[in-house]
Amino acid sequence: MISQTTILTRSEVETMGPPAPEELRDTGVGEGFLCELALKHVAMMPEPTTAAIADGLHLPRSLTEDILQKLYREKLIEVKVQATVGSTRYAMLDHGWDRLARLLAICGYSGAAPVSLADYTHMMRLQSIPTDPASMETAVAAFHDLVLPESLLQTLGCVINSRRSLFLTGLPGTGKTAVAERINGALPGAIWIPYAVEIDGQIIRVYDSHCHRKTPELEPEGEYDRRWALIKRPLVIVGGELTLENADLTWSQSAKFYEAPFQMKSNGGTLVIDDFGRQRVAPQDLLNRWIVPLERRVDYLALHTGKKIEVPFEQLVVFSTNLEEKDLSDQAFLRRMGYRARVEPPTPGAWSEIFRRAAYTRGIRCDQTILDHLLNKYRIERRQMKGCEPRDLLDRVTDICLFEGQALELSPQVLDVAWRNYFGASHTFAPQQTQETMIERTLADPLEL
Repeated sequence: MISQTTILTRSEVETMGPPAPEELRDTGVGEGFLCELALKHVAMMPEPTTAAIADGLHLPRSLTEDILQKLYREKLIEVKVQATVGSTRYAMLDHGWDRLARLLAICGYSGAAPVSLADYTHMMRLQSIPTDPASMETAVAAFHDLVLPESLLQTLGCVINSRRSLFLTGLPGTGKTAVAERINGALPGAIWIPYAVEIDGQIIRVYDSHCHRKTPELEPEGEYDRRWALIKRPLVIVGGELTLENADLTWSQSAKFYEAPFQMKSNGGTLVIDDFGRQRVAPQDLLNRWIVPLERRVDYLALHTGKKIEVPFEQLVVFSTNLEEKDLSDQAFLRRMGYRARVEPPTPGAWSEIFRRAAYTRGIRCDQTILDHLLNKYRIERRQMKGCEPRDLLDRVTDICLFEGQALELSPQVLDVAWRNYFGASHTFAPQQTQETMIERTLADPLEL
């Protein structure tokens, strides 16, 4: 079925949003399904007026009134109060309650009216690539709070423009997660996503307040199809909790509808698989599951009825890991990876800049003598520098100053304590110190010991 949405161009979506349906057939969803959904809203609302039901369905009042009149003619609802336009109040009839019980046994969804799978697919593919390509300037802006080599910024810029997948490796603590999280910030603009998608009377709920942030300030001034929400490009991060089942539709036996998997919720944005290789699913199994989607930009999901559906796979996928590539995947998979990059430990100069920036954000003064003191400790202990350590050391400095009740300042003495607390040190009594300390405590409070 060709709807108003499937003939939209990119510029039309960005300027006007999805067009509001003028007739029920423009929704792309069967009239019978919309009537059933409206009946659920009437049953749930304390005062089911036309306006309230239209808001619940996210449909124009005129179309909502058409649906309610159909329910009225079928003697499923009655008119309680005939008032001004939009204020007509309805109530359930016994026949309506009987129908509702049968409906809830099949599908318990009662949210916004869904869109068709064809409209969803068209909109995701239309909006997947940002209008303005990334440049070195935009890459620098997106990663402005990180100290990164220019060569890595160039690679990340190419990843952002191509939206091909990225395999990001490196030692623990080198900043892989920080880099992966900021990639999405370089994707400009907002996108439209539906609250739900309908397939053969089955519902897949797409909008998730945990993953999606609405941008009401960017919504067009005129009328648009309110079954769609305008959101910032989503960033979805999954870690060790990931299982193979999470990549499929989640069917709720009690609610009788599906929850979209995380890769579907990340469409139009970025999906980060953090600590890849440490999930509860074997990495090879997960990679095999996504070989086809990564290459063809489509994913195949199964309904509990056995029917398979094709949905867009239009997100930038980042695999972040501190494990070796050879231990995680084979060449067949790596060949399908768009880009590979390794984040190396910082040089002393880069580490110093990271420390200065971290101190500045905390309002702590940092001079060269402090940096020289820390760099010397790295040399003495022959310790590998990592990009996360300036932040972590300063966190412990803050803890020490708070405990001691002193001003938040850097000194070699405070840093030595922070260093021991962070990297671990043996805590032993010096013989003379132990004796003096015990005598002092006993004199101060004989009951203490």
